Amino acid sequence: MKKKQVETLLYSVAGVGIMLVVVVAFNYVASAFKQRIDLTHDKVYTLSPGTKAILNRLDGPVEVRLYVTQGAKEMPENLKTYAQRVEDLLSEFQQNGKGKIEIKKLNPEPDSDAEDSARLDGVEGQMLPTGESVYLGLAVSYLDQKVAIPFFAPEREKLMEYDIARAISRVITTEKPVVGVMASLPVFGQPMNPMMMRMGQQGQQPWVFISELQSDFDIKQVSMDGEKIPDEVKLLVVVHPKSISDKAQYAIDQFIMRGGKLIAFLDAMSLVDRPANPSNPMMANMPGGPSSLDKLLKAWGIQFDTSKVVADMNYARELSMQRGGAPQLMPAFLFMNSQGINADDVVTSQIDNLLLPFAGTFSGTPMAGLTETVLLKTTTQSQLVDGMTASFSGETIAKEFKPSGTAYPLAIRLKGKFKTAFPDGPPKDEEKKDDKTEAEKKPETKPADTLKETKSENVVVLVGDTDLLYDQFSVQVQDILGQRIVIPRNGNLNFVQNLVEQMTGDSNLIGVRSRAAINRPFTVVAEMQASAQEAYQSKLKEIEAKLADTQKRLNELQSKKEGGQRFILSPEQQQELEKFKHEEANTKKELKEVRKNLRRDIDSLEFWTKVLNIGAMPAVVILAGLTSAFFKRQRAKAK
Repeated sequence: MKKKQVETLLYSVAGVGIMLVVVVAFNYVASAFKQRIDLTHDKVYTLSPGTKAILNRLDGPVEVRLYVTQGAKEMPENLKTYAQRVEDLLSEFQQNGKGKIEIKKLNPEPDSDAEDSARLDGVEGQMLPTGESVYLGLAVSYLDQKVAIPFFAPEREKLMEYDIARAISRVITTEKPVVGVMASLPVFGQPMNPMMMRMGQQGQQPWVFISELQSDFDIKQVSMDGEKIPDEVKLLVVVHPKSISDKAQYAIDQFIMRGGKLIAFLDAMSLVDRPANPSNPMMANMPGGPSSLDKLLKAWGIQFDTSKVVADMNYARELSMQRGGAPQLMPAFLFMNSQGINADDVVTSQIDNLLLPFAGTFSGTPMAGLTETVLLKTTTQSQLVDGMTASFSGETIAKEFKPSGTAYPLAIRLKGKFKTAFPDGPPKDEEKKDDKTEAEKKPETKPADTLKETKSENVVVLVGDTDLLYDQFSVQVQDILGQRIVIPRNGNLNFVQNLVEQMTGDSNLIGVRSRAAINRPFTVVAEMQASAQEAYQSKLKEIEAKLADTQKRLNELQSKKEGGQRFILSPEQQQELEKFKHEEANTKKELKEVRKNLRRDIDSLEFWTKVLNIGAMPAVVILAGLTSAFFKRQRAKAK
């Protein structure tokens, strides 16, 4: 018996040893064949079709010089592993580049040729808190074009593929499309001037969406008062055209007639726009006014309500509008999810979240010859509300909320042959008062060069919000190791870049960038919160109605009392007050119960989600093992 036990032990040890040898041998042999299988749901470790399309455009060798510090002492461990992921991704680029991507890996040690090369390429060493300088960047060269990524910030890892693909796209593109930007908001920033320096003020950098567009396009600032859009402009981006003149609208109209494309961001109530030099300090926090392109929209059959914004309970969240203030539900602050984003359009198909504060909506039927595509919309749990009221008190909007059952368009695309909004020619200047009689005035002639209709189909995109462009609502800017790193908060920046890229030609980068914006919101939890919030608001309305009714009855009892008894509560009043206090306590208890049930349901959902994620696979393995053992035992019995 003892001998048998020894033999069993020896066989087991030998079996384990053989398995170990087999595993090591398999890994050694398999290492010679690089093959990766991406099992993630969204294929996040596989190059997107957009990247592959860019690589297919290569008609000559592209050199990628990767500068990475390889010293074990200097390089922090997290950057070392991150650098490996950069190399892995570059390897994917090389495999898909069909021999036209050449990668050189350089170690820029101090006072080395590699360090000089890095400086010439625009890749700078990043100073660590320890005083050491490390490199993790690259430069892409094609013919005489060169683009550098000075540093790969780990915080921007989701955009790594996009950054590399964009660098390659830029070096193989000879000319940048010209994009004109006409804005009443300070999107181009404010340069420092001597007066500001003396007052201790600093200049402002351009908004991030401008600086990002400048990387890929030739951006030209177009005056709001101009009478003609420059001919070299291919796409015009209009931001908050507040108080725009008819002449400027005529210039845009003729630009469209000539074949120029337009993206217009309008607003019923801009949070960024504020009155300039308000005489009353209280006015400094008031919105500056709505914007529209009324003449053009009318010609296209579209209306934009400049007095109302949209509230949507499915997109609402609790926010604190003042520092230190209590959070309140803001139904007009639209934290949009995939419910309202067009999944069938290339511009929005890969975007699943946006933030539109106090957005306006479009209505009307496009004129003959134009077709409309809704890119963004609310859910049917929405309502038009007064913009000013919504900005001051979200709770008021929530209490009085009545869903209209309508999904309001927030961004639309018009496509087709556009007709001019100025069939009688350019708008006239205001007539100067003179002494001439009507008979003495010369007859006015219509300019011969006014275009009446576009020769071919054109495209105009209208967006009912301008705040989505503002840095505070779209990105987070961090200073990491001396580098200004832009991290998207949501899909706002991607949405704008996608629009511009699609309307200027090459749209391959849309798919690459949009993949990085994908997240997985807890939609079930959001729906549970919306449902609980609805019940909470209903109870709140009930208690307020009871309070108003009690107050009314108290006033009635008070009016019946004589003058000397005015300040003493009558028994009927005391009874009424006690009755109300009792009802109030019961209703508050019910409110707490609503919140408590919501929290309990969310906790339960979270618990079972964790159980499913953590326990499912072990449970399957155990079940498979028990089943196998059961059948083995059955076969043994049968023998």
